[in-house]
Amino acid sequence: MASGARTLPVALLLFFSSGFAALLYQVVWQRLLALFSGADVFSVTLIVSAFMGGLGVGNLAGGHLADRSSRSACLLWFGLAELAIGAFALASRRLYYDVLYAGLGVHDFTSPVLGAILFASLLGPTFLMGLSLPLLARGLTDTLERAAPTVGALYGWNTFGAAAGAAIGTWVLLRRFDVEACLRVGAAANVLCAGVSLVLRARVEPGSPRQPGSEPAPPRAGSGLPFWAWMVVYGLAGAIALSLEIVWFRVLGVVQKSTSFTFGTLLAFYLLGTAGGTLVGTRLVQGYRGDPAARFLRLQTAAVAWALAAVSAVHLVSGPDGWGRLVAHLGSTDHGFFLAGLDAFAEHGLSALLADGDAGGAARLFALVFAGLPALLIVPATALMGASFPFLQRAIQNEPATIGRRVGWLQTANIAGCLAGSLLTGFVLLPRVGTSGVFRALAGAALCFPVLALFAGGRSGPPRRLAPLAGLAALAGAIALFPGSRPLWANLHGIGLVDFVVREDADGVSALAAQSDAPGVMVMAGGVEVSSIPFGGYGGIHTLLGALPVLIHPRPSRVLVIGIGSGDTAYAAAARPETSEVVAVEIMGSQVALLASFARRWPDPGLRAFVRDRRIRKVVGDGRIFLRRSRTRWDVVEADALRVTSAYSGNVYSAEYFASVREALAPGGLAVTWLPTARVKDTLLRAFPYVTLVGHVGIGSDAPIPFDRERIRERLRDPRPAAHFERAGVAIEPLVESFLDRADVAAYGPEFDRAALHDVNSDLFAKDEFLYVDGRRPR
Repeated sequence: MASGARTLPVALLLFFSSGFAALLYQVVWQRLLALFSGADVFSVTLIVSAFMGGLGVGNLAGGHLADRSSRSACLLWFGLAELAIGAFALASRRLYYDVLYAGLGVHDFTSPVLGAILFASLLGPTFLMGLSLPLLARGLTDTLERAAPTVGALYGWNTFGAAAGAAIGTWVLLRRFDVEACLRVGAAANVLCAGVSLVLRARVEPGSPRQPGSEPAPPRAGSGLPFWAWMVVYGLAGAIALSLEIVWFRVLGVVQKSTSFTFGTLLAFYLLGTAGGTLVGTRLVQGYRGDPAARFLRLQTAAVAWALAAVSAVHLVSGPDGWGRLVAHLGSTDHGFFLAGLDAFAEHGLSALLADGDAGGAARLFALVFAGLPALLIVPATALMGASFPFLQRAIQNEPATIGRRVGWLQTANIAGCLAGSLLTGFVLLPRVGTSGVFRALAGAALCFPVLALFAGGRSGPPRRLAPLAGLAALAGAIALFPGSRPLWANLHGIGLVDFVVREDADGVSALAAQSDAPGVMVMAGGVEVSSIPFGGYGGIHTLLGALPVLIHPRPSRVLVIGIGSGDTAYAAAARPETSEVVAVEIMGSQVALLASFARRWPDPGLRAFVRDRRIRKVVGDGRIFLRRSRTRWDVVEADALRVTSAYSGNVYSAEYFASVREALAPGGLAVTWLPTARVKDTLLRAFPYVTLVGHVGIGSDAPIPFDRERIRERLRDPRPAAHFERAGVAIEPLVESFLDRADVAAYGPEFDRAALHDVNSDLFAKDEFLYVDGRRPR
């Protein structure tokens, strides 16, 4: 029979596949569940918490099961768990989309009930995922001396697989296939794992579980703390690690301009660093003669110190006197760099990095933003965290019979800390102290690591205490030198501090900045310009999106606008005296608060009129969820202009979204959307029997659309709408006339052949959002 050492290489490939499937599922399931619970930070945090909660329970149960089973039985349990995960994945689209979204999504659940539903829906698969590490650790460990390197290697390769799942799932699979095809890829990986585990089972000795005391523990250098205390310490490490992930995501979101690829990229680099560090630590721990507990604490200290130092360095080089190319990118306000970089790589491959001219510059900028900066900010810190894991295993493992339980309990403590850290950071710290304050708070919490390291070395002398003292000094210096919130965000937006106002909360970062090429102010969300003040900018597209439908509709009493931006669209939608209510739903609460605050200080007539108009009700939340759960029948429903490459843009450009709008409209009601791509136009045509296209504005309805130019002009001459726009300083007549005189106005009725419109966006295949590689590219 082969020993655990001889079967380990095969097991590492097996666990790599298991991690690949797990993170692919997380990326896909998070998108599906966001349709049910919303794409705002509250819902996303609930989903992540539910996912991790299931993993924690599974770790705990897996540890107890492993230590009560033989090595052979542990591998059998692992294989069965993988098969069950794959089977669940194949059925998950029906559960998460058909049952939760389509069936239960119309109900407005309280937060505790929503959290319970999400937790219950994810408990089964995540519980089974959590079983895996304790079961494999026990199944492949035949001696106590091999416990730390075996567990470390398994954890590292599983995390490598997870990094691959996040990257390939985001950058390859979701760009080429629909959700169900992606889930089938994950299920195939689970089946492969199950098959390999059966082969491994036949190659290990079946032996019964060892009893406590059956093998003497190797001498320790003096960890100084009981096991329960290390659980607390590792829980704190988990809280810091996941809190860093949240604030890293916020920083990268602004730097990368909030695309749908940011989250997958963050996860990939986060997990890549963790995996690499764990494997390096696994090598170093073998034969290590020092105190493993003290080494664990020093590595955790260095990780947090690097996290703050790296962000401070990026802040410095992105300032007004910083590196020109990076400063120019940060000062851009759209996704042009992103599309140009993808085009360069599509045409030239990796050789684009060495090319001259525009293609080479675009490729190198793309690589810097999506690879270089994440690698600098995230990989060294997570590598240090990962390297600490095998040393902690060496410090706390003392009996073969309890290997599984101790692995399970430690992982459970770490995940519990992750949960606590995500909730505390997302809902308490970010709204109160902002990203800068969170970084400082995390470094303050990490001070306990070098303090403990001073005592973890037992009777060691002064030379052994230099490292903890250096760690204390490094953390204190990082806290003192870390930039404040406003300077940090001004530099990361590429904007001078004097022309910049920022507000952040749990939902994101909103900013106002002086326009460089015209008088007025840019309104920015997540690093991207979304609108401007005064109203009527960008050729008046935001104003026209609000004004055209209410000028067309005979009596627009109730209007719903998804997305506030600067307030331009919502204000224009309130132009008619017949309109009794305009509900404007904005997912970023910081943006609503920033506009209200700015209106009190800056005398722009349009912004002040928007804030003061009592008919315009501002709601913070997910606009699509609000639409689906509202019982109001709307005369006009529209989404403010949103770039298709923005995160979750597919939620307001899909066929299912337009179907929800159609169901929510009153008889003769109008659905309005910006038409950024031909695919969005085709999707709108598929959803409504009557469609009128006016330039880049699309209007759909269940009834013929009364697009009567003279009637529109007559309503526009009414003194009340005229006064409404005059109060905002908007010259509305030239804007509307520019659209009424267009030659590309097109009307479609039921007779139009829609059967050929196959290339559309859907909830399960957001082609424009993910830049579908085999179809029309968004332009």
